[in-house]
Amino acid sequence: MAAQNRVLIQGGRVVNDDHSFDADVYVEDGVISQIGKNLQLPGGFKVIDAKEKLVIPGGIDTHTHMQMPFMGTVAVDDFYTGTKAALAGGTTMILDFIIPRRGQSLLEAYDQWKAWAEPKVCCDYSFHMAVTWWNDKVGEEMETMVKERGVNSFKMFMAYKDVMMLNDAEMYQVFCRCKEIGGLAQVHAENGDLIDECSKKLIALGITGPEGHAMCRPEEVEGEATNRAVTIANRAGCPLYVVHVMSRAAGDVVSAARKEGKVVFGEPIAAGLGVDGTNYWDKDWRHAAAYVLGPPLRPDTSTPGYLMDLLANGDLTCVGTDNCTFNANQKALGKDDFRKIPNGVNGVEDRMSIVWEKGVHSGKLDENKFVAVTSTNAAKVFNLYPRKGRIAVGSDADIVVWDPQATRKISASTHHQAVDFNIFEGQVCHGVPVYVLSQGKVVVEDGGHVKVTQGAGKYIPRKPFSDYVYKRIKVRDGLNQPKAVEREPYKGPVIDLNAEPQEEPKRVAPSVAAEFESRPISSRHGHRDLHASGFSLSGRQIDDNRGNTPHRRVLAPPGGASSIQF
Repeated sequence: MAAQNRVLIQGGRVVNDDHSFDADVYVEDGVISQIGKNLQLPGGFKVIDAKEKLVIPGGIDTHTHMQMPFMGTVAVDDFYTGTKAALAGGTTMILDFIIPRRGQSLLEAYDQWKAWAEPKVCCDYSFHMAVTWWNDKVGEEMETMVKERGVNSFKMFMAYKDVMMLNDAEMYQVFCRCKEIGGLAQVHAENGDLIDECSKKLIALGITGPEGHAMCRPEEVEGEATNRAVTIANRAGCPLYVVHVMSRAAGDVVSAARKEGKVVFGEPIAAGLGVDGTNYWDKDWRHAAAYVLGPPLRPDTSTPGYLMDLLANGDLTCVGTDNCTFNANQKALGKDDFRKIPNGVNGVEDRMSIVWEKGVHSGKLDENKFVAVTSTNAAKVFNLYPRKGRIAVGSDADIVVWDPQATRKISASTHHQAVDFNIFEGQVCHGVPVYVLSQGKVVVEDGGHVKVTQGAGKYIPRKPFSDYVYKRIKVRDGLNQPKAVEREPYKGPVIDLNAEPQEEPKRVAPSVAAEFESRPISSRHGHRDLHASGFSLSGRQIDDNRGNTPHRRVLAPPGGASSIQF
């Protein structure tokens, strides 16, 4: 057996999401075969010295858009450069989004994305499916995607009006369908109608630069949509995954929902944890435009730290990137109108180091939480665990030897991505992958040498009804089935809405009329004496059947002016 199929990682500290321990890890034929000390091994294997290093599960990026057609152009990082960069940064699996056109078959879109990925992808991968339009056919194809294509997550857009956006009723129907087939509903949460109206207003005011992108999408627009999505999902009894949580407002909604027991997961991205939205006001248009993505980064400079706190507390669950990269000449499509700037930033290569620097090195996360939010939680949510996301016998040998003390300076001049800009430019991060194994093969060597093979990545199908997501849902459904109240049927009269309404004449109650009409006539002329009192011992009045009238000031009654008020 070739030595490249056998690897011994020796002397390291194994870190999983729930505990850490010192052990050697032996890999054979792409799978972790043994873990422990003083292992009994066959001859002929490669040895990696992991002394004073951490041995962690390969990262899983939950949110990428490789070579995605968008806003009139195509993302510059394809499935080759994108996944090569991912491996260089310690990410060994990506979950990419299929985005069908309005009216396009989901199955057709799947075949297209698969054809793009298969010959190029360097690491293992899987797909989410966007639902950009809705009818019964789409619902049928969703079931086919789950049963025959291994896709168990479906994303809806609450923004990008007239392109990908669904209305609330459509979202509710998709959520219900997700629950029926065991899928996880995902949402891009922004109020698309408000964004559309506000952006028109800004353009009319002459605000055309990248700052307009942030101004028309304030965080309340994200917070409102997040709350609405949580509400709709709760009414459908469907679990919800909120992609790219970018603001305090949205993070707080997810946090509150989880505290109320709702099955909701929130995903911050590397950009939102590593930089802020003040860049949109930079004097250099290219610099400002490079940071344009939706939802936008927030100008509140405390937001990245706040989102990291929510991640540390378990209020947010997985870290993705929304990696969707465009070069300067592509971003320039919106040089005169911020609405035409292609949305997207980098992150797939730098995600692991950004989370370590901003989370672990700052004291907010420990090494186990780091593994959870960059790998294990994603594997559990999307039903890949324990094949992915864990250092355990039988798990895939997607492994990173991580040096927690080493540092690297991020730069577009040295990164492996095809994009010509890096939003983390100049940041120095602690935490560096010194060795990366994908499918048991060493693809990153000490010194940062990356050696990958196009097309080596495998498509990983995912089963529906992940226990991590659906176990609580199933129990609640058994306990909370709606029941009708048992009662005798109503047998009384029912108004005829088709009958012409008849106005009844107002009448004085007989008892009141009789009391007053029966009084004797006191006038000598045979008429009632107008000076006779209208007072009744019963307290009744002749006009009791009339409603109260407002006080009137009689200005000029017969006999002269008066100030008396009635």
